[in-house]
Amino acid sequence: MKRSIFEPEHEQFRETARTFFEKECVPHVDEWEKKGDTGKEVWRKAGRQGLLGWEVPEEFGGQGIRDFRFNAILSEEYWLSGSVGVGFALQNDILAPYLIELTTDEQKRRWLPGFVSGELITAIAMSEPGAGSDVRNLRTTATRDGDHYVINGSKTFISNGLLSDLVMVACKTDPSAGHRGISLIIVEAGTEGFTKGRKLDKIGQYSADTSELHFEDVRVPVENLVGEENKGFYHLMRNLPKERLGIAVHAVASSRRAFSLTVEYAREREAFGQPIGNFQVNRHALAEMQTKIEVMQTYLDQCIVKVNSGELTPAEAAGAKWWTTETQWEILDRCLQLYGGYGYMNEYEIARMWRDARVQRVYGGTNEIMKDLIGRSMGF
Repeated sequence: MKRSIFEPEHEQFRETARTFFEKECVPHVDEWEKKGDTGKEVWRKAGRQGLLGWEVPEEFGGQGIRDFRFNAILSEEYWLSGSVGVGFALQNDILAPYLIELTTDEQKRRWLPGFVSGELITAIAMSEPGAGSDVRNLRTTATRDGDHYVINGSKTFISNGLLSDLVMVACKTDPSAGHRGISLIIVEAGTEGFTKGRKLDKIGQYSADTSELHFEDVRVPVENLVGEENKGFYHLMRNLPKERLGIAVHAVASSRRAFSLTVEYAREREAFGQPIGNFQVNRHALAEMQTKIEVMQTYLDQCIVKVNSGELTPAEAAGAKWWTTETQWEILDRCLQLYGGYGYMNEYEIARMWRDARVQRVYGGTNEIMKDLIGRSMGF
């Protein structure tokens, strides 16, 4: 189905993104998967192509464009190309709103030019060994000591953790106040007491940098506070819908990539003297997947329009994240099944995609949490 939400400038950006991923990422997939990260040079190349931080005001190096359609296009072309490991969506979709909307002019001058150029890779540190989706129960503390905060605690499952230059850390600045005592503080790589722990051994997304972070008496200037002290929970809740919509974009694009690969395989692979796609059971499976992808895309496009107009609710974003990632898993699992034994072989991209997709129903808030948010919005 033809999509109607894009203008000519979006399609020009799509061509730029597609060319970049095909040239700078796809050739390195195997290398990055074995190495366990992508390195920093690809970030600087992306910055030179204008693929990072376009929402940043022009005076700080960006283009001042606030349009989530560009975010969606970048993620779509990334997944449709078969790229792996590069956390551009984390920088553009998740960190950008905090660093643009909640920072002072002095902070903007310090951080945003490098954010746009790819010289500064960012991460957000919320999850802890004892607190994943339950942000209210964070145990990392930031105690005020004169003109510094002293941070103590540990974080885990941190995307971009090892490569990061700036980490926005969710801390308890008033432990007695529960979720009303959370603040967001930037910790810069190299700060004394801040250490990056082990790269986590995941079942998928091998080349995506995911690590533990540790803070032991880390002294950070109060000027690194993002937003208001003790308002961090509310800052997080305001920005989570856009993060969840980004996960939904990933889900649909990944489903489309897997489906395309499987259709090609079903035309080439023969059994009992004919292409396996000719068997009615497989033909019906492909028909179902194609229809579900188009339904997902239509639903997602309406959410993209609503986030641009400021009308997308947290419940709607939760619904998009839940339904698209569940459908993504269903489609990728069915695609792998159509490959038969070859689908279980790591030399086939579908095997990697299947492994990589499993976390979609976990991060950004588990799908059980998403359904609970939707239910609460209904008054239950």
